[in-house]
Amino acid sequence: MATTRALIDQRGRRDAAVDEIGRAARMNKALIYRSFDSKEEIFVLTVVDYLAELEARGAERPDTGDPVAALRQVCERYVGFCLDYPAFLDCGLALMQRPVGELRELVSGAVLFRLGRAMAAALGPLERILAIGAERGVFVVDDPAFTANRLYAQVLGSMHLARVGAGVRESAPGVAETFDLDPERVREACVQDMLALARIIERAP
Repeated sequence: MATTRALIDQRGRRDAAVDEIGRAARMNKALIYRSFDSKEEIFVLTVVDYLAELEARGAERPDTGDPVAALRQVCERYVGFCLDYPAFLDCGLALMQRPVGELRELVSGAVLFRLGRAMAAALGPLERILAIGAERGVFVVDDPAFTANRLYAQVLGSMHLARVGAGVRESAPGVAETFDLDPERVREACVQDMLALARIIERAP
């Protein structure tokens, strides 16, 4: 798993054949398939490894005395992680392309369990902040778990713009041109979008 993570981090994308992983790890391909049911399991567990690191970055829990500040802190940590590891975007987005029923046919129940536990651990702090903010009347959030999952998926998509580094616009009718996108601009826009999704209630001074 460490070898797979190193290979895709080096390239910034989900792109590593089992043969290549075996050579880098000095393992026979047949031995790898004794440990994993499919190539998909290797990449699912790579996502688990990324999520474990994301969770570790939040080991110091934000002070929920100010839910808005806590939410911003968690959002900034998440988008920063996406900037640090472009391959995480590839792996996360690729994983979401498959319906869960299809994924169940490709990986074992044990691997799915590890993925679910890793995702829950990474999303848990965000869900708790949203729930606390809603209880205190700071956020308008009916379902903190659903909103946390929306935020997770939204950032994966938006931060891909930072990775691409360019946008497209119509300079004249029927004429397209590209323009540069500053990753820091995308980062701040993502944070603002996440805060907006929580629908912060403005209080009178």
